[in-house]
Amino acid sequence: MKLFLNMLLLLVLSNAYAQNKIEGVVTDAETNGKLAYVNVYIPHLEKGTNTNEKGNFTLLNLPTGTHTILFSNIGYETQSLSITTPLNSPISIQLKPSAIEMESIIISTPFHKLQRDNVMKVEQKNMAELKAKGAITLADGITNIAGVESVTTGLGIGKPVIRGLSSNRVLVYTQGVRLENQQYGDEHGLGLSDTGIEGVEVIKGPASLLYGSDALGGVLYLNPEKFANINTASGDFGSTFYSNTRGYSTNAGYKSSVNNFKFLFRGSLTEHSDYKTKDYRVTNTRYREQDFKAGLGYQNQGFKTVFRYNVNNSKIGIPEEIGEQSLIKTPLLPFQNITNHVFSSKSTLFLDNSKLDVTLGYTYNDRKEFEDHHHHHHEEEEEEEVHHDHEHEEEHEEHNEHEALEAALQMKLKTFNYDVKYHLPTLGKFETIVGAQGMNQTNTNYGEEQLIPDATTNDIGVLATSHIHFETIDIQLGARFDNRNINGASGLNKNFNSFNGAFGIKKNINNNVTARVNFASGFRAPNLSELTSDGSHGGTNRYEIGNINLKSENNFQTDLALEYKNKHIEIFVNGFFNSINNYIFLSPNGNLINNTPVYLYLQNDAKLYGGEFGLHFHPHPIHWLHFESSFETVTGKQKDNTYLPLIPAKSLSNIVRVEFEDNWIKKGYAFVKLKSTFKQNKLSDFETKTNGYNLLSAGLGGSFSVFNNELSITFSGNNLTDKKYINHLSRLKPNGIFNIGRTFNLGFTYSL
Repeated sequence: MKLFLNMLLLLVLSNAYAQNKIEGVVTDAETNGKLAYVNVYIPHLEKGTNTNEKGNFTLLNLPTGTHTILFSNIGYETQSLSITTPLNSPISIQLKPSAIEMESIIISTPFHKLQRDNVMKVEQKNMAELKAKGAITLADGITNIAGVESVTTGLGIGKPVIRGLSSNRVLVYTQGVRLENQQYGDEHGLGLSDTGIEGVEVIKGPASLLYGSDALGGVLYLNPEKFANINTASGDFGSTFYSNTRGYSTNAGYKSSVNNFKFLFRGSLTEHSDYKTKDYRVTNTRYREQDFKAGLGYQNQGFKTVFRYNVNNSKIGIPEEIGEQSLIKTPLLPFQNITNHVFSSKSTLFLDNSKLDVTLGYTYNDRKEFEDHHHHHHEEEEEEEVHHDHEHEEEHEEHNEHEALEAALQMKLKTFNYDVKYHLPTLGKFETIVGAQGMNQTNTNYGEEQLIPDATTNDIGVLATSHIHFETIDIQLGARFDNRNINGASGLNKNFNSFNGAFGIKKNINNNVTARVNFASGFRAPNLSELTSDGSHGGTNRYEIGNINLKSENNFQTDLALEYKNKHIEIFVNGFFNSINNYIFLSPNGNLINNTPVYLYLQNDAKLYGGEFGLHFHPHPIHWLHFESSFETVTGKQKDNTYLPLIPAKSLSNIVRVEFEDNWIKKGYAFVKLKSTFKQNKLSDFETKTNGYNLLSAGLGGSFSVFNNELSITFSGNNLTDKKYINHLSRLKPNGIFNIGRTFNLGFTYSL
């Protein structure tokens, strides 16, 4: 904290820096024609502009040092250029025409490079693209990424699964800080809205070197909405309507950038009724979510800082069995009422040829869970209040009932985390970063029931990593040491230490083929639930008993990624082998407490292996036609060759997509997708098998000029054949409850 305050004091001195600017022109590499409206963006400064009608651009008020500038435009291959300021003359950039989608800088890895220059394979998707394919929620959207699935409880609760690992083994980052919201439970969702999220990045494999404990299985990194370009302002509003749930999601936002200051805000509201299968509606899968995001940035010659805030409130029904059939949107008992506050501050001090990054975060999670027997009044009286003839009266009475409840379980989790990284001056071919990360977290119980005790967790880690660039080979390596201390009630005091490293090579075999090999270790300290839980876990139908003697999980993963790319076809093959020591898992012991089966936390060594294969074909000269296909598989076993739980089934996705533009429609597209999921009969001892199924979906969309502003419209249909199916990662499968049936989604966004 003292270091951060000293940085702020240096603001006064930073005006002494020279006035740096970058000017240039962007042209077509084949025709030499000037390119207008090319996006010019410096990611680490979060600063950008567009070329004018003559292809010229100017970026002012830049700090002294080296900057990576990104040039991107639809129909062209994205270019990155490293520039050192002060610059004495204008620059000239040529973009190559390409049917391949535009690339962006990878933010989740420390050196911020384009994927083609990155040693570590990172999947990257634009959130608008995922929504256009019919995703209803953020958790639903990420399942369109190869190697990524989601454990779900209806529509309102979902959390990422990366190559078979989930819960605390996958770390989620939002606004540049780690998200902490009691995520240990498989019935606990993300607590995040997809509105105000620019894109999603996924590190598939141990990322403990970069992020410490809980990144053993990978990282889901959510990039927030960008600020407006220099001296511009824009606003938009939009809605999406969902036929299956009779639900809607609506949002509005505004952003502006004036001189050294910039700000943005976005608010959204989402409501869904119970989702419908071919035969019935799944009772109490309804939910309501309110979300607000805001950001404020300041930059001068030698200093940049960005502050962001997000508050999200979700009231989510917990389905148990098929019962009441209605379109009411107010959840029945039991339900969760969760509020997440995320504060983040990301600052950079620019020095001569080096820089210091300081990221501070504070998250406040208030989790309330309500059950049938926690009324202020008599249950019989309240049961009568719910049943009225008219739907609006039912909804009114439901709200009154919820106001009369006390939370059976209430926990408040407060987390402060920091991340300090110093980028050393580049030494020859070496880029090096050293840093320290840490976290202070307190859990406090307020409800009548207590699942885990009051406790304080403290993390601290130090790391060093280098990127070495040669002409045809890039090498990245690093090491890290971590300590975690958990101190709580009843004499709880546990210490966990770990040393981890990573080594990777990227080799350009020729102009078309790139190979990546990465070796990395990771670790995860047991969480409070695994160590100390003793009670019925709401929504899981099990009584969990923790194990205070659990050891840390440690893993070592080998990744191989091959990629072939030319003007008309891209092919990738990714394979991995992941060995985990002391894998923690739940297992029933055959006993009952209060008529609820007892589950114990146990440990055993485990291994996971598999990979992803895909291709993207856009034939010449039909550049508007695209065919995409991907296959993914993962197998998880314990040391005794019994299978691990919650391992997703093999799946194959095939998409035919067309893109088109005309005088009246821009960014037009249409697609048809068939996703085939195979049966999963490689089960843990307490799982149920699931059959294979095929889901057909289609959609179209585009942008139009309406009153001189852009109106974007999307229309999609999912599960068009209304297939009855159960996903293996659905927590409703033990009850034989189907996943969502046919749904049509209609969305629009109007830019002001």
